[in-house]
Amino acid sequence: MNKVHNIALLVARILMPILFIVAGWGKMHAYAATAGYMASAGVPSFLLPLTILLEFGGGLAILFGFLTRTTAIITAIFTILTALLFHIDFSVPVNQMMFMKNLSIAGGFLVLFASGPGAYSIDRLLKKNW
Repeated sequence: MNKVHNIALLVARILMPILFIVAGWGKMHAYAATAGYMASAGVPSFLLPLTILLEFGGGLAILFGFLTRTTAIITAIFTILTALLFHIDFSVPVNQMMFMKNLSIAGGFLVLFASGPGAYSIDRLLKKNW
C-alpha cells in the first residue's frame, strides 16, 4: 500500500468511530433512559451492555486499528440492524434520513473490512489481519 492509501485509512479510522464512541459513552451515562428506548422498540434491554461494548469499545478498536476487520464487519451488521429496528417508520421524516445515514455508515465499515486498517494501526504492529 502506498502512503496516501495508508493515510486515508488512518483518517477514516479516526472519523468513522467518533459517532459510536460518543453514543456508547452517552448510553453509559443514560443507561435507564436508553434501556427504556430500546424496550419501546421491542429490543430487550439485556442487549444494552453489548451495545455499549460494541459502540464504545468497538469504536476505540477501530480508532486504534485493533481487531479492525472483525470489528468493522460486526459494526456494519449492527448498524444495518439498528436502521431496521429503529428507523424503519418512514412516516416520520427524520427516520428516512437516519436510515440512509446508517446504510452509509455500514458501507464505510464494509470498505474498512475489505481493505483492513492500513499501516498505521495496532493490527499492523502485531502483524495480524483480523
